Amino acid sequence: MADAAASASISHSHSPAKRMWYSSMPEKLQLHLAMLALQFGYAGFHVVSRAALNEGISKIVFLVYRNIIALALLVPFAYFLEKKERPAITLSFLVQFFLLALVGITANQGFYLLGLDNTSPTFASAIQNSVPAITFLMAAILRIEKVRLDRKDGIAKVAGTISCVAGATVITLYKGPTIYSPASQILHHTRPVVPPPLFLISLAGLAGDASTTTTTGKNWTLGCIFLIGHCLSWSGWLVLQKPVLQKYPARLSVTAYTCLFGLIHFFIIAAFLERDAKAWRFHSGAELFSVFYAGVVASGIAFAIQIWCIDRGGPVFVAVYQPVQTFVVALMASFALGEEFYLGGIIGAILIIAGLYLVLWGKGKEAKFAKETAASITSAAEHEHEHEHGSSKAPSLVKASLTQPLLPSSTENV
Repeated sequence: MADAAASASISHSHSPAKRMWYSSMPEKLQLHLAMLALQFGYAGFHVVSRAALNEGISKIVFLVYRNIIALALLVPFAYFLEKKERPAITLSFLVQFFLLALVGITANQGFYLLGLDNTSPTFASAIQNSVPAITFLMAAILRIEKVRLDRKDGIAKVAGTISCVAGATVITLYKGPTIYSPASQILHHTRPVVPPPLFLISLAGLAGDASTTTTTGKNWTLGCIFLIGHCLSWSGWLVLQKPVLQKYPARLSVTAYTCLFGLIHFFIIAAFLERDAKAWRFHSGAELFSVFYAGVVASGIAFAIQIWCIDRGGPVFVAVYQPVQTFVVALMASFALGEEFYLGGIIGAILIIAGLYLVLWGKGKEAKFAKETAASITSAAEHEHEHEHGSSKAPSLVKASLTQPLLPSSTENV
């Protein structure tokens, strides 16, 4: 509290100079700018992670270092900010945190890297747009959320879910011809005697090129299946979080415990799969940068921005910006990694994004309908209460005027 008061007094004393531009900016504009920055941050994570895999970094080592950095960032904030609202830890909570970590950290991040290694950053980002629809489907199966096919919002959510599943299926089963290739564009605009840049040659086979899939041991279909597993794990983590947070209402602490158990899982896996001491060393600045970017930006700064945006703008507002990330990833991956775009991926991405917006539209309509229903119920209850009160008003007023003649005739709204 003392630190907060001190920082508040400092910021107040410098408010004319330091907060002029900030206070003059509308909160709505701040939210939009923050969400754009968040999408660029996450887009960079897709590209940086792929670059790290291209450098040859061990997947398990990457995950261990990423979660060490994330845990180091989360623990101080969780400890100090949630001191008063954090319940006492019990064995039941530890088991729940262990299961959350198994789904939301170990399976989620593991499937993501395996999928990214076999596909490309753009399609990894595109498939992630199906997470809201998969989450709705899981919640409906577990009876956490009701499906109302007699209303427009229910039909929209079901149609959006079907569209997302269809898009993920197209991406997985149909690759199609190459629509755009940066390498071919460079070769087309240069003389035959001039070779393309070395980074395009070395990374072409790892960016989803069909001609190099067999020689590099990459499997596009298997990579898409891994990414679907990543989305299923992510959605399952979101669904399982709800009952845990109801009993343990300290989000940062839950995330920190989940990260801790996820780190323990990865250490156990590494003990069996990665015994080479050289794999734990950084062999280039690119590997070191990718790990720090994943831990600090993707798991630290982006997490804080996302919490603030959800608090101010709501979860639907945050989810609407997800397709922006896919577009930014496509631009970054095209320029930085020479990524090629295929017809199947583009069709699948369009279906997934259309499904995402259908689900979000349905959720928005559902929330509006629930709000209107609650308001009408409240209004009817108040009307009934006033009617009952009016029928017995005369006797009570006579009694009140006899016992307390100096009081006004009604003190109901005083």
